[in-house]
Order: sequence, then C-alpha cells, then structure tokens
Amino acid sequence: MSLATQTPGRRRLMDNPRARVLVLLAPVMMFFIVFNTIPTLWLLGLSFYKYSLTGGVPPEFIGFKNFVGIFNAKNAIWFDLSRTFTFVISGVAFQTLLGAALGFLFWGSRNMPGRRVALTLLFAPMVLTPVATGTFFRFIYDPTFGVLNYLIRAVVETGPIDFLGNPKLAFWAVLAVDCWMWTPFMTLMTLAALGSVPKAELEAAEIDRVPFLRRLTLVIWHHGKFIMMLGILLRTIDSFKTLDLIIPMTKGGPGQNTRLVALELNKQSFESFNMGWSSAYAVLLLLISIAMTSVFIYVLNLRRRKETEG
Repeated sequence: MSLATQTPGRRRLMDNPRARVLVLLAPVMMFFIVFNTIPTLWLLGLSFYKYSLTGGVPPEFIGFKNFVGIFNAKNAIWFDLSRTFTFVISGVAFQTLLGAALGFLFWGSRNMPGRRVALTLLFAPMVLTPVATGTFFRFIYDPTFGVLNYLIRAVVETGPIDFLGNPKLAFWAVLAVDCWMWTPFMTLMTLAALGSVPKAELEAAEIDRVPFLRRLTLVIWHHGKFIMMLGILLRTIDSFKTLDLIIPMTKGGPGQNTRLVALELNKQSFESFNMGWSSAYAVLLLLISIAMTSVFIYVLNLRRRKETEG
C-alpha cells in the first residue's frame, strides 16, 4: 500500500517514531514472550510440585521440598557443581589464552601466504556438532584401535592407555576435546576485538615506542575489552551447559568423574521423567547462570563507572 492510499490515522501512526519502534518490536516481543517468558514461568511454577510423567497421578504442591531435597541428596549437587566449575574455569581459561595467542598471530601476519586457508581450517572444529565430535574422539581415544594410542606407541614403548576409562584421565580427555572445539571461537573474538582498535592510536603508540605490554593494556584492551568479555561470557555460559559432548564420550563415567550438572538434569528429566525435581534443578542452574552473567557485566562496567565518578 502506497503512502498516498493510506488513511490519515495510519499515516500519522507511521510518522510517529515511537509508534514505528513499537510496530517493529512487536513480533520480537511476541516471540520472546511465547518461547521464553511463558516456558520460564511454567518451569518456575512446576518446581514447587511433585510431578512425574510416569506416576499416573496429578501434580502435588509441595512448596520448597524439591529444592531442599536437591541440597540434601548426599551432596550430589555440590559434587556436580564442583566438577562443572572446574570444567568451566579450566576450559574457558585455556581457550581464552590460546585463542588470544592465535588471534594475535593471525592479526600480525596479514600478508602470510595461505592465511585464509589456515583460518578456514582453524574455524572448522566449532562448526561441527558436539555429538559427532564426541563420537569421533571416542574412537580416537579407544585403547585398542584408537589412532592416539597408535601414535603414542610409535614414539614411546608403553601399553594401551584407556583415556576415557581411567578415572584420572577421563575428565581431562573430555576437557581437551572441548578446548579443541571452542578455542577457534575465542580466536575469532580476539580478531574481532583487535579489529575494533583504531589504527591511528596503534601507530601513535608505535611511533612513541610504547612497550607492547603497555600498548596491550592501554590501547588494545581499552578498545577490545567489551568484545573479549562478551566472548568469555558466551563461552562460560555454553560450557556450563555442556551435555552433548559428554554423553557420546563417557556418559558421566568412569564412576562420576565426568558427571556435570547438565548430565544430571538430563537424567532426571528425560530418563526418570521426574519433572518437578528437574524443574527445581533447572531453576537453580538458571540462577547460577544469571549470577555469572551479572559478575561479568559488573567487571565490564567497573572501569567505566570509575571514569564517570572520577
């Protein structure tokens, strides 16, 4: 419909900037309410009920008993959280450091032959699905016919190493696969952060012969910290939810050495169909994720607040 054929009321509505913003945001808000807000409220309400899909009885309101049961379940949640936080902190720290190093390497070698091919190969792991990656590495780690054991025996005379069956190695073997997958993501975020740094400031720092560490803190980090912190935040949240990599590799074993919180939630909800308990568990994990996000946002805005107060 052309502007000439529109009614005066509709024309006045579209000329109003606030009205245009509301019209454009309405579909997004509807999508957010239907697929985010309503399921979250339903999850929160179900966490106060005793309800099993296989029980054949209607939901029973029990208040906070699901939450109390989670905290009193032989310290299960504390063990899962400790393993999960070890997995998250170790993985994200290693991925950030290695990703930043690779990002600086590719940033400083723009004229390197084959740079685009190397970047394409580097970013390939994070495109793969975690289930396929977990299955792929389960065969690589296999003590009988795995290629990793073959390479180790070609260098050192030793017996077969059961990476996923050894309680001392399984956790770190899974963590290594996670780092292999997601270090390229932090490399990509590092390149984006470096691309946001004004060239004029870098050239001025080079002319003034400012040491690299001071350039890193005063110029590069000052302009690229938001992108880097955003990448760390996204990796932290995604690593906290790691599930589809664990299932094909170890299923939480050996024993409970690779059991993370997402695996326990999956077991209670989709294997035991204990919907009330799993809803309460999910609410606790949601609160932890919100707390982690708040800490990142606070750290990100800390220097800005100091500058405005000063």
